Order: sequence, then structure tokens, then C-alpha cells
Amino acid sequence: MRTKVILHTILFLAIASGLPGARALTQEEVVAKIQAAGYTQVSDIKSTAEGMTAKAVKNGKDVRLVVDSTGQIKEQK
Repeated sequence: MRTKVILHTILFLAIASGLPGARALTQEEVVAKIQAAGYTQVSDIKSTAEGMTAKAVKNGKDVRLVVDSTGQIKEQK
């Protein structure tokens, strides 16, 4: 019986570790995160398979950004 409980616990933990733990960011949260990273004029926010994409300006340069599911901001080329 004890072995069965241990196996069920291991199975549960394995399944749970594969589940996403965080909810998706709202548009307002995405804008705030982008602005906190030093970008201005954030616009054209869209949800895509990559994450949330946006247009912004940094150091006077127009950039396209993607904010992935972990909240990391990356400039697209």
C-alpha cells in the first residue's frame, strides 16, 4: 500500500511540474513591464504564439518586442 501511495505522489508531481504555474500577463502589465525596461511609446500590442508583441522606442530607435510567457522582453530583428 505504501509503495502505491509513493508511486501516485511521484506521478502527481511529474504531471504538476509540466503544468504552467503562472497566468498570462494582461496588456496593462505588459506595457508596465516594457516601460520599466526603459522603452517608451509602447503601442500595437498583440497576442501571438511567441507571446505578446509590441512596438516601442528605445534610445530614439523604433523596435519590435516580444514578451514571452515568462515575462522576458526580447527585441525582434
